[in-house]
Amino acid sequence: MQAVKEKKTEAKATGTRKETISGAEAVLRCLVAEGVDTIFGYPGGAIMPIYDALYGYQDRLRHILVRHEQGATHAAQGYARVTGKPGVVFCHFGTGSHQPDHRPCRCAD
Repeated sequence: MQAVKEKKTEAKATGTRKETISGAEAVLRCLVAEGVDTIFGYPGGAIMPIYDALYGYQDRLRHILVRHEQGATHAAQGYARVTGKPGVVFCHFGTGSHQPDHRPCRCAD
C-alpha cells in the first residue's frame, strides 16, 4: 500500500499523468507517430478492436478497403515504392494470410 501512495505522489510531483489505453489505441498512436497516413486492410476477426478505434482517427489515417489479404499486401508494397512512405496492412487471419507467399507485412521500400 505504501508503494502505491509513493507512486501517486511521484506522479503528482513530476507532473506526469498515467493514462490507460487499449492495445488498439496504442497501435494507432504508434502508426501516427511514425508518419503513417494510409492503411490498406480487410476487417474481420481479431483485428476488429483496431478497426473500432480507427474510427476516431479518420482525420489522420485513411483506410483503403481491399477485397482480400494478398491484395492489401500488394497495394501496400506498391504504395510504399511509389510514395516512399510506409505501406501498412491490417487484416484478420483468414485463409490468405496463412499462405507462405502472401503474409501480411509492413512494407517500407
